[in-house]
Amino acid sequence: MARGPLAARRRADGYRVWIFELPALGTGDIAASARSLNTFADSVRAQTGASKVDLIGHSQGGLVARQYVKFAGGSSEVDSLVSLGAPHYGTYVANLVNFLGFGTCIGVVACEQMTIGSSFLSNLNAGDDTIGNVRYTNIFTAFDELVRPVTNATLADGATNVKVQSKCWARTVGHLGLILDGTVYSGVRQALRGQSIDLNCWAV
Repeated sequence: MARGPLAARRRADGYRVWIFELPALGTGDIAASARSLNTFADSVRAQTGASKVDLIGHSQGGLVARQYVKFAGGSSEVDSLVSLGAPHYGTYVANLVNFLGFGTCIGVVACEQMTIGSSFLSNLNAGDDTIGNVRYTNIFTAFDELVRPVTNATLADGATNVKVQSKCWARTVGHLGLILDGTVYSGVRQALRGQSIDLNCWAV
């Protein structure tokens, strides 16, 4: 699920990377996207012979990944799930429509599902935030223009939550910047290696 520059960084580190494109440009039902992700991950596992995959999900991608793990078979197929600025507990409608460029959330299913208190999020967040033996890491930024409050990008129940500025106080990273920033990637790399997160504040 890694996009563009993030995927390039993973390849430069010697990993094989596949990019999962959200169906309908990310406007449709997140649960349906998760089922498509399951099919996609099954194909990757078949191609590689690996029993499990690692997932990196930015923004809505983090919700799709969690839905896959919890409801679409991913609990036994995913080793590590890293989310970057995912609105795990939703965000305000105004933030969504402004950031995504919609005039309104009405009729845009994914937009409605990502709002605070939606039935989708209530179902996704019922019970434990973490499932099975999957390692959950959530990296977020104080300067996120989409996810407000920014702590809604975190999870409980044993997940590792890392605010960029808690380690690198001068690092200014916005929502889209999470997939471009070297400091953020240093945390992604450590998470996927199963290491404790110690961000490199000077990474480019």
